[in-house]
Amino acid sequence: MARFLIVVLPVASHLNAPLAIGQALQAAGHEVAWCGPRSDLRPLIGPDATLYPTGKRYFRNGGDTGMASVRSLWEGHVLPVNRFIRDAADQAVAHYRPDVAVVDQYAMAGALAAHRHGVPWATFCVGTLELTPPARELPEFDEWVRSQLTRVWALTDLPVDETIDLRFSPYLVIGLTSTALTGTTPLPARCVLTGPALGHRPDAPAFAWDAWDPARRHVLVTVGTMAEHLARDFFQRILAATAPLADRVQVVLTASADVLPDPPAHVLVAPRVPVLELMPHLDAVVSHGGLGTVTEALAHGVPVVVAPIRHDHPMVARQVTDAGAGIEVSFGSATPAELTAALTAVLDEPGHRAQARRVGESFAAAGGAVAAARHLAALAGGHIDHCPTGTATLA
Repeated sequence: MARFLIVVLPVASHLNAPLAIGQALQAAGHEVAWCGPRSDLRPLIGPDATLYPTGKRYFRNGGDTGMASVRSLWEGHVLPVNRFIRDAADQAVAHYRPDVAVVDQYAMAGALAAHRHGVPWATFCVGTLELTPPARELPEFDEWVRSQLTRVWALTDLPVDETIDLRFSPYLVIGLTSTALTGTTPLPARCVLTGPALGHRPDAPAFAWDAWDPARRHVLVTVGTMAEHLARDFFQRILAATAPLADRVQVVLTASADVLPDPPAHVLVAPRVPVLELMPHLDAVVSHGGLGTVTEALAHGVPVVVAPIRHDHPMVARQVTDAGAGIEVSFGSATPAELTAALTAVLDEPGHRAQARRVGESFAAAGGAVAAARHLAALAGGHIDHCPTGTATLA
């Protein structure tokens, strides 16, 4: 059996997939240690799991879109957080000596630590921004991001190796989607698509099932964990859009009580919900376009109304609409009437649900967390000679 070190970012939305992969590795008999924020990880991995804490650095994104949002992501989060976790990641690799490091695509300090200590690493991609870059919408994206990678290399005294793109391991890249969404878009070398990694979530909150109306259809509305401060007006438009449907639709909306202090009777508001527990009972999801939420819905055959905000959200929205599994609307300007029309379409037109089920079937065939664990075990057991290794000290 092999030893794996999973390096995560201190961002709640980036934890579900590696948690599921870690569970699958342990179920197969492997040892798993973690490097990431203690406050987020310990409730998920339990008191006995090996944890190398990084501390936590918060990031609150603004309302930028396009390349402005990409620059904000890298300059405001990716680069600072990698400097923040670099020492902890290096110490974790040096002390634990894993057979394979499993690294969040943006936790490149983990990749550098593995590279520095001669340990093969695998990248897992929780989004699509880098995996299927927006060449049409943002033609300058790739060149600009590559210029930022030299700043990540500068976290050690290793010379920049232009043959290694730190976003994509030269050993194994795990994409949490399938070709039913990515289509024929070229993918990085040594990339496998496993579909979403879904597992047990020990921190899933309780849900007020006594308020659930089985006579109505159900819609989950969520903008993820990092955009609620941008969504007040969108939520108000959703309330107006669902008012004409209130006799047949019940809405579950994830938001803090101060955002929607007095919701109408057909809307249940909660700061968090047990998403995977709800999915089999839902008829539609309204999402900001985060890959995690969208693929969780499609894995259960639930069609999606996507209101993209920034980063990879527009690409995810386009992939969903190209697959016929949902409808895209404007987060900033869709009118209540337009939102009503989109919701009515995904609820009442059978084609969207049929295509959502087709995408979900492709996820099941790809294998999810179990397939990801199998690929990682193969990497741990194989002879790797195609990636240069070196030693360095931290800058």
